[in-house]
Amino acid sequence: MKRETLFLKAVIILMALPALAICIFVVPPLSSFVAEVIPKMAFLQYVFLISMYASAIAYFAALYQTLKLLSYIDRNVAFSELSVKALKNIKLCAIAITGFFLLSLPIIMYVAEVDDAPGLGGLGMIISFGAFVIAVFAAVLQKLLQNAIDIKSENDLTV
Repeated sequence: MKRETLFLKAVIILMALPALAICIFVVPPLSSFVAEVIPKMAFLQYVFLISMYASAIAYFAALYQTLKLLSYIDRNVAFSELSVKALKNIKLCAIAITGFFLLSLPIIMYVAEVDDAPGLGGLGMIISFGAFVIAVFAAVLQKLLQNAIDIKSENDLTV
């Protein structure tokens, strides 16, 4: 099992690198572009910037919780309250990402309309929907794992 979890840990670290690059190289110029496109409401650039960086923080927190979950699997304590807590945190991070992207979606859609880039608006909706699906999936796994832990503790008390 160590090889599989090591592979998944490497994939998670590789997932963090493009997000970090986007935070460094894409978000600041895009934020200043928002101010250029909407000069009467230049403060929206800060709303956009804060929502993008807040969603990035939630994304990195979710990746960290996933690494913790994989370490619990390595230590054979996957069926524990620690794993349930990690899944709960992943769910909350995914909900936060959805919320932050939905907050900035009107700005993204307006910039996409002005710049004639329809893919930009679709990208924001896809990220929001994807994060929401991850939140629902983590909630289902959290509930299943909690039920399995409850059944295991009942069986331990019975025997």
